[in-house]
Amino acid sequence: MKKSRKSFLKKSRRSFLKAAGISAVAIGAAPAIKAVAVASGGGSASSIPVVSPKAEALTAKRWGMVIDTSKITDEVVEGVTAACRNAHNIPDFTIEPDAEKYPNTRPAKKMQEIKWIWEEHYQYAFPEMEDEFLAEKYKSLPFLVTCNHCKNAPCVQACPTKATFKREDGIVIMDFHRCIGCRFCMAACPYGSRSFNFRDSRPFIEKINPEFPVRSKGVVEKCNLCAERLAKGEQPACVEASEGAIVVGDLENPESEVRVLLNENYAIRRKQELGTEPSVYYIM
Repeated sequence: MKKSRKSFLKKSRRSFLKAAGISAVAIGAAPAIKAVAVASGGGSASSIPVVSPKAEALTAKRWGMVIDTSKITDEVVEGVTAACRNAHNIPDFTIEPDAEKYPNTRPAKKMQEIKWIWEEHYQYAFPEMEDEFLAEKYKSLPFLVTCNHCKNAPCVQACPTKATFKREDGIVIMDFHRCIGCRFCMAACPYGSRSFNFRDSRPFIEKINPEFPVRSKGVVEKCNLCAERLAKGEQPACVEASEGAIVVGDLENPESEVRVLLNENYAIRRKQELGTEPSVYYIM
């Protein structure tokens, strides 16, 4: 009996690993993915990465982002963060949840925050470039920071389940189903670009977008460069709301808008001395 049970467990383990390996290959090779929201009781959803072979999809060999700091204002920051939050069902733990729909649920402390793109001051965004004679305008400027979709992403190397992986087009993305909440990726990311869901986020979303999944408790999340929008031929939500301050494009295409901007302007990257090769540039 013991021998039969041991043999069965080995066979089951081999079957599971084989299936997981096939899934990982399929997901990693997808040129574009679309997060499909599956409604289930009160607006909950699941994320299923599937190939979206649409002719109008925006593509690139390596996606990158350029942020023009001269065009950043408080209004732009507010519009960008709101657009991102609405597009991706990012919870706001400071809002008062619906008491009838979610009894016994109270707003969380500010320290519990989910961030995809947010405002940061220069000394925190670029601590290694702090200068006592830094131009006064940069000290008060609200810098927008997000996941850098690094060419050498340490979070990808740290994830034990491949829930975090880098696509062939350079986007560092997540499969929420694979995330086990170990937070190794958070420890590995030098930019603080990942957030952990300590509680159910649904009560703290004012209006759920049915086209994007609502994350569950115990899952890490971050910016996905609006991969689901790129697959439909649409610009990222932050780009549309930035009034020209944010541009995304192919870093490997010399004629792309991002490359033209980088050729014509002086730009910096966050903590580039670490060798992660960030794909987000800031025009100064």
